[in-house]
Amino acid sequence: MEDKKPLRVLFCIGINQNFMDAPAQEKKDVWQATLTMLRGIRDLPGVTVLGNMDDDRIMVGPSQQFPWTTYVLADVPDFDTTVAACNLFRVTPVGTAGDCLWKYARVEARIGRELVID
Repeated sequence: MEDKKPLRVLFCIGINQNFMDAPAQEKKDVWQATLTMLRGIRDLPGVTVLGNMDDDRIMVGPSQQFPWTTYVLADVPDFDTTVAACNLFRVTPVGTAGDCLWKYARVEARIGRELVID
């Protein structure tokens, strides 16, 4: 039996208008929730984060589609783990008001494979 190769996944993350409209303390809470979510992706079984890129210094305002605000490139063992990573946006709490991260940010996962260049 052939070993199953991991999926190469680009998590494209966009900040939305709710974040832009939030007061300063709420934005800090969103940042802490974002760190929790990113660690959550990193810590999923079989996930290897290969790198990330953040456009926040050259992109101003919300991102509804490409170009996204930040990207995480990872090798992920399977589709279900990719779904679990995206679900972190739904379940990661922000502050104490009962909101979750997806109120402030969105994610789109692009799934492919490693392009091998010999």
